[in-house]
Amino acid sequence: MSANMYRVGDYVFFETSSTAPYQIRRIEELNKTQNGNVEAKVMCFYRRRDISNTLILLADKHHNILDEESEEKKEIDGASPPPEDVENSETVQKGPVEENGVTSTNGTNNNSSGQNGCGMEEIPEKMRHQLKHRELFLSRQVETLPATHIRGKCCVTLLNETESLLTYLNKEDTFFYSLVYDPQQKTLLADKGEIRVGSKFQAETIPKVIAASEDTCNSDDLEELVWDPSHSLSEKEIDQFQIIARSVGTFARALDCTSTVRQPSLHMSAAAASRDVTIFHAMSTLHRHKYDIAKAIKSLVPSGGPVLCRDEMEEWSASEANLFEDAIEKYGKDFNDIRQDFLPWKSLKSIVEYYYMWKTTDRYVQQKRIKASEAESKLKQVYIPNYNKPNPAAITTKMNGIEGSVSGRACESCYTAHSSQWYSWGPVHMQCRLCNTCWSYWKKYGGLKMPTRLDGERPPPNARQ
Repeated sequence: MSANMYRVGDYVFFETSSTAPYQIRRIEELNKTQNGNVEAKVMCFYRRRDISNTLILLADKHHNILDEESEEKKEIDGASPPPEDVENSETVQKGPVEENGVTSTNGTNNNSSGQNGCGMEEIPEKMRHQLKHRELFLSRQVETLPATHIRGKCCVTLLNETESLLTYLNKEDTFFYSLVYDPQQKTLLADKGEIRVGSKFQAETIPKVIAASEDTCNSDDLEELVWDPSHSLSEKEIDQFQIIARSVGTFARALDCTSTVRQPSLHMSAAAASRDVTIFHAMSTLHRHKYDIAKAIKSLVPSGGPVLCRDEMEEWSASEANLFEDAIEKYGKDFNDIRQDFLPWKSLKSIVEYYYMWKTTDRYVQQKRIKASEAESKLKQVYIPNYNKPNPAAITTKMNGIEGSVSGRACESCYTAHSSQWYSWGPVHMQCRLCNTCWSYWKKYGGLKMPTRLDGERPPPNARQ
């Protein structure tokens, strides 16, 4: 029962085609449509077979860099014993060692060496081939699919550079990712949650500073006083001056053409004049004039006209504000991506300031309430029964209604000649087929356990492990 219960946040297999491998997705939302069906809003993951060869080369280069950094860390930490110690060690196994059907002649145990983060070069060829099927590429692409197309759960984790890559092969339905794929731009980027291990990412310590016998620094040269609490004004007088400053700000907006466009009503102009930037300017003006209210009021209306103080909330137009809210909905607080894709003419500083001011507005509170009500109406989980319909790729064993054996070549992947069910696979003219076990592997992992004729020259049966 629990195996067929799917919740938001689960990683699942989706079947969009009966003759293609499953797609791997993460459930973001579960929504019930008007006709009673359940749809899943999912985050997309891509396999190596889904991206171009150029990007695959970049991904391999990225892993090679990680392997080099892992080796550097092992050398620094002294994880590898010196050669003379290895020769004298009594625990070294000499001669070939059989592991999972793969023979190793290097005199060491592959799995034990992998626990310290072995690289791709140290993994046998067969496992390297299978490990490529476990690598995924995260994307920010979101799509909506029928929940009835779910075919089971899987596990997707960020690549842990401190663990062996073989640990992913030892766990069924387990995948890893370290790069982010952009299907529109056709680019690969390192995930921001990447764990950076190695000497290149360590902080550089500075030499210890010996304190002088006497502190010759003058705090007056390092600090600037912006408010003196020992002034002679009362709280009521300060409040009255702030009201005058806000009134001047409202009048200044009435005279400013751009302000009248953005703040079309007196109520909105007064609200804009009551923001923190006006209050801070009023307090600074009082301090600058030695808390003389008469002089401070005169400075609010110089010869050029009343002083107008505006923050990021007023500098942005209504269309820019709408773009910002759309960007927040898509990227969250990823301000670099917001600036790149939605507001390239704005500076990063301006976007960050606007975000924290936007969070103080009624519009933000209203959107938060709407999202909360939508979250309550959304499904938390859904039950999907096992899919038992026959697959069109299945090769029938019945001839004239009588069970019979299926003649033909052996399994394209494992070379077995016997299987409870056969499936046609690959180009039709090659007449390839897979056994039941290899078909399930191909549907889940998007590849075969061993390279085939489609990958190059077909190896003979005795060359397959």
